[in-house]
Amino acid sequence: MSTARARHILVASEDECNNLLNQVSNGSDFGELAKQHSKCPSGRQGGDLGSFSQGQMVPEFDTVVFNEEVGSVQGPVKTQFGYHLIEIVSRED
Repeated sequence: MSTARARHILVASEDECNNLLNQVSNGSDFGELAKQHSKCPSGRQGGDLGSFSQGQMVPEFDTVVFNEEVGSVQGPVKTQFGYHLIEIVSRED
């Protein structure tokens, strides 16, 4: 079964997510932005979710992490929790 590591920033609005994506694209540190803005407890660890298996996260999140390019930052990704900016750290099949 595939496993992956990812970091994310969870915010309430698509606009806020796009603003953070813009900051990351312009060189801001993903982990620092997560600490400052993420509404998820993982924000304290720079958004690090650790390692998880396919199917452990909500489907919208899973689809991005297990299909997009490793090392890329994806978003906004809407789930029932809000809007995520997702950095795919690593993936093993």
